[in-house]
Amino acid sequence: MSGLLAVIGKGKDPQLVKELSERMAHRGPDESDFHIMENGSILCHESLSIIDLQSGKQPIQGTSKAWMVHDGEIYNYQELKDGVLKEHTFRTKSDSEVIVHLYEEFGYDFCNKLDGDWAFVIMDGDEYMAGRDPMGVKPLYYGLDERGRIYFSSEMKPIADQCKSFSTFPPGHYYTGKSGFVKYYDPEYEDYENATQELDLALIRSSLIEATRKRLIGNVPVGVLLSGGLDSSLTSAIAARLLAENGQKLQSFSIALDADAPDAKAARKAAEFLGTEHHEVHFTVAEGVAILEKIILHIETYDVISVRASVPMYLLAKVIVEKGIKVILSGEGADEIFGGHLYFRNAPSAEDFQKETIERIQKLFTADLLRADKSTMAFGLETRVPFLDKQFLDATVRIKPEEKQPKTYDGVEKYILRKAFDTPEDPYLPAEILWRQKEQFSDGVGYNWIDELIEYCATQVSDEQLAGAAAEFPYNSPTTKEAYLYRSIFHKYYPQLSAAQTVRKWIPKWQENLDPSGRANAAHVKADTEIAKSSVAV
Repeated sequence: MSGLLAVIGKGKDPQLVKELSERMAHRGPDESDFHIMENGSILCHESLSIIDLQSGKQPIQGTSKAWMVHDGEIYNYQELKDGVLKEHTFRTKSDSEVIVHLYEEFGYDFCNKLDGDWAFVIMDGDEYMAGRDPMGVKPLYYGLDERGRIYFSSEMKPIADQCKSFSTFPPGHYYTGKSGFVKYYDPEYEDYENATQELDLALIRSSLIEATRKRLIGNVPVGVLLSGGLDSSLTSAIAARLLAENGQKLQSFSIALDADAPDAKAARKAAEFLGTEHHEVHFTVAEGVAILEKIILHIETYDVISVRASVPMYLLAKVIVEKGIKVILSGEGADEIFGGHLYFRNAPSAEDFQKETIERIQKLFTADLLRADKSTMAFGLETRVPFLDKQFLDATVRIKPEEKQPKTYDGVEKYILRKAFDTPEDPYLPAEILWRQKEQFSDGVGYNWIDELIEYCATQVSDEQLAGAAAEFPYNSPTTKEAYLYRSIFHKYYPQLSAAQTVRKWIPKWQENLDPSGRANAAHVKADTEIAKSSVAV
């Protein structure tokens, strides 16, 4: 929805802070503003208007002297306004304003009352509070400068050269000057021993429908990313039905190297079945390679799989915005909840399987969610992820791991999710889409994308450069030419050690080939065991 920047402490030039905030103006192309507190602290906001298009300008003042900036969406804002905040006077119709009034009503203890994807900072005299949504759907960073001032920012760009140290704000936490970090989100599913829930297919179906319904909120057009895989196709199917209830037609978007790519063919089948207004975008490897530097600047990571997948997502986001869409639904999270990545079938035990699903859910903010947000917000496009709805997580993560393991169903991954929507009397999807094998986005756009990308990187990095990688980049040293190239570009824009330490590399477990491509797994229907001879242990 936007970009926020807060500087806690006196003495920072307001004009400089405003210029720092403008480094992420892409996140909020509709409006920009800032507020200077009496003590010299500063709040900045780059706004993307989605709900209150007229009066929702930020920073927003509460009833008292408290001010707030917010990035994201609060899906239950109307319920809060009509309930626990009914005695409060609202200055705007924005969903964001409920945050500052919750603070006025409950102090610091209110984050669990929010249902949505968000990051916020509140300033109240000399007191302040920052918070991030449970899963880390919206990005947030914090840092400290030489003068002891504290910074909070949606991206690293405004603060990397201002702070002596900075880091990623942990999801599911809030921070105050008095308490430090406090973990407010503590779901039962985070203990693997609580995975005792019986399988309920109807609950899986109904909770995903409701998660999707609330993410259609807004006063702007909403579209879907439709890759043709199970997750995006289910999201599209549900959204198409919900919009049809109001006589609206869903717009869907896919991208591939050409019309014959795996994702392109599957997406067309799904779109035709669902009756969406479908847009198919093609790109060349050369076009993808040409924007690598721009991609890494925007997504602020050198993680190999994130860079590979961000290129097509960035190119597609540009087209989506040109079509007048401001909000897009996407399928991130399903593979982590249900063990959908192909390596999950190699889990040594049900306990190991469950532990890995939990860990992957907890770390999504370092990879898939980071990529989904920043590669689309590069154009002011907000991505929403129904699978990471709190209620959906509560309904699914604690299902007995034996019910989720592929080996229980002859190797079919995400079987229970597929089965929940396998309703022959009223089908959500064609059978060949509903039961299509997992295809990672960076693979599905066309197998040549990764193959030729690896080849290109090999031409840009010498053997001598790779041999000296550990000396040049002692932290998280790249071990392949592809990883070295991405790290070099990242270092050009973010040379600080703190920046390098924000990155977590995605590496699959339980398979010999450690390349993050799905085709590196022998179980892939188009397995390519050669794909990572030049890129093992990326």
